[in-house]
Amino acid sequence: MKIVFFGSSHHALPTIKALKENFNLTLVVTTEKSGGGVPSFCNKNKLPYVSASSLSGLNSKSLILNHKSDIAVVADFGLIIPKGILNSFPKGIINIHPSLLPKYRGPSPVQTAIINGEKITGVSIIKIDETVDHGPILGQIKETILDTDTAKALYERLFAKGTYLLLKVLKQYHDGVLNPIAQNHSKATFTQPLTRQDGYIDVSKFEIRNSKFEIERKIRAYFPWPGVWFKTKLNRTEKIIKLLPDQKIQVEGKKPMSYKDFLNGYPQAKKLLETIY
Repeated sequence: MKIVFFGSSHHALPTIKALKENFNLTLVVTTEKSGGGVPSFCNKNKLPYVSASSLSGLNSKSLILNHKSDIAVVADFGLIIPKGILNSFPKGIINIHPSLLPKYRGPSPVQTAIINGEKITGVSIIKIDETVDHGPILGQIKETILDTDTAKALYERLFAKGTYLLLKVLKQYHDGVLNPIAQNHSKATFTQPLTRQDGYIDVSKFEIRNSKFEIERKIRAYFPWPGVWFKTKLNRTEKIIKLLPDQKIQVEGKKPMSYKDFLNGYPQAKKLLETIY
């Protein structure tokens, strides 16, 4: 089975490794530039890859189509795959999505699940169609969201489980033994792209402790990016303050520290932290 893989970030690395070990991985397509995790892995393992900021260009499209693979796999790629490429694989394109579809379609399923206080999420293997996260399901696995989970930790577990599930269903689907099942689109929920501003909190609008759980979930959901942050004056200078998991805090230009160490250095900020927590 010849496979083309689309993926970016370290979340995609377990999938690339598994496809290389179990199938004929002919090409990796990534948005990362030379030096990134995916290109570095490909260079180390002598895997051909193309780095592309868009798939609409003729060069990228030609490289992909010339490999004439049976099927493609996507994990944490970040770009919409054009119809011309989507239809070029006889068995289509299979996607690892870190939620129990049709719930939490879109680009931030893990962050949104944590913020919403969900206790259970999971990972879905779907066949891509022309609508985002809309295609039929090949398999799903549930996963518990721990009280200590950050988006980083949960993404890593989900993509590891997604890779395990992919290996179970990919050959079955390719050989016609496993038939995709349509999603219940009436139950679909959607997530939005995150920006740096999503992590900003206006401390002037908080009442004492009224947002303790909201802030705590937000800190975990937005770690490591976009982070939870606010601006305040410390020693007469306005600084950006980041709130980190495990009750750590980071002042602009300094390393993360405990709340105790922060208050030792900036005792005037005690009232402000009480307002947030």
